[in-house]
Amino acid sequence: MSDQVPAGEDMSRWRPGVGREGAVARLVALDSRGQLTTDHARLVAEALGVSLRTVWNWVAVARREGRLSARTPARTGVSADVRARLAVWGGNVAAVHRELLAEAVKAGVADSVPSLRTLQRAVRQDLSARERAGLKGGEAARRRYDVYGKRPRTHRNACWEGDHKRVPVRVDLEGSAVCPWVTWFIDVATKAIVGVAVTPHQPARDAVLAALRTGISRTDPYGPFGGLPGVVRVDRGKEFLCRTVERALGGFAVPVHDLPAYKPYRKGTVEALNDAVEEMFLVSLPGYTRRARPVGAHHPDRVEDLLSYPEFVEALLRWVRGWNTGHHPEGLAGGLTPLAAWEADPALVEDIAEERLAFFALEDDGRVRKITTNGISWRRRAYIAPWMTGHVGMRVRLRYLPHFDGRIEVFSTEEWGRHLGSAYLAQAATVEQRRALSSVREKKARQLKADLKAAE
Repeated sequence: MSDQVPAGEDMSRWRPGVGREGAVARLVALDSRGQLTTDHARLVAEALGVSLRTVWNWVAVARREGRLSARTPARTGVSADVRARLAVWGGNVAAVHRELLAEAVKAGVADSVPSLRTLQRAVRQDLSARERAGLKGGEAARRRYDVYGKRPRTHRNACWEGDHKRVPVRVDLEGSAVCPWVTWFIDVATKAIVGVAVTPHQPARDAVLAALRTGISRTDPYGPFGGLPGVVRVDRGKEFLCRTVERALGGFAVPVHDLPAYKPYRKGTVEALNDAVEEMFLVSLPGYTRRARPVGAHHPDRVEDLLSYPEFVEALLRWVRGWNTGHHPEGLAGGLTPLAAWEADPALVEDIAEERLAFFALEDDGRVRKITTNGISWRRRAYIAPWMTGHVGMRVRLRYLPHFDGRIEVFSTEEWGRHLGSAYLAQAATVEQRRALSSVREKKARQLKADLKAAE
């Protein structure tokens, strides 16, 4: 802190004697040249808020002992042995003192142990609040006293951060209560959640790939956020750093930065998102496992009272849309929403054509299937597309996005299968999709009629 005093302030309100060492050094230098006068001493006394007699005493001590500052009283320090004992006792100074006193009494040197108050004072002076918290509560407690800088602000898609979160909400999965997991990626610059995947079990590479694909694709219903990120920042989770993920992102020249384990502040944006979803959304759901309850009155919600897994997924995705379009995260200039920040950012978005994403993050069905008049049957449901018209009987292979059954990708059965096109769930087809299918059928029929007429 500065020794300067604001104009108009009374010097007596400030700690007297602050700056003694520099002032006495100057007076001693003047004294050695025979230039020291009472006026010099008076100036120092007024500036430091002490009496003129005190200043002359300081000069006398400097002449006699060569000491420019006050004498530091002897005190008990915290030795390496005491630090080790504090670690054993979780920072409990009283317990360490009792142990030291017991050992000293046994050895017949009880007077060698300082008093408890003296030891407590030494611990406060020698160990910072950060060190004392670490000894008592471990790394997580110590980290609360650290100072963290912020990375420079960048543009959209410059960096994504990804993470898993175990959702502290019990949901009904076919009669069993489970806590699902969410895997998501967030754009650091705009705070927009670009990709999400929800799994009823601990996520693996399929969840990461699904979240990445929904993040990169900007087609409906994933847009407008997405495109290729400049870098993806994750921790050392084996699912995030497995060879499949590195190969998938490496195919688009996107590096993965694997951060050190147990350092959440290195990817603070997604960690803040993990906290926000719990405070803003999860805490209000039935089956929330961290809700405060009276002592002895904890009764888990019955399975029939919980949200079903599909209901939970729908509610979480609805919250994600609300976050992107209606929330105002801290750190966005002007109180913008992630959507507004994304649209206001002039940085170029590098899109990837859907046909180039046909292989990205998709799982192989592992079977050869046949196109029928009902389309392609997969998981006891029919999938149709206009391009199938005229190809009934063709044998094909399927690839699909894990945890999403709204669309599949169809390939020929050749060794390096040619991508034939996408197919959508027949029962969920829109009016436009059904009209497109009818239009292709009618076009093929007109073409055959024209060919037959020409043959006549």
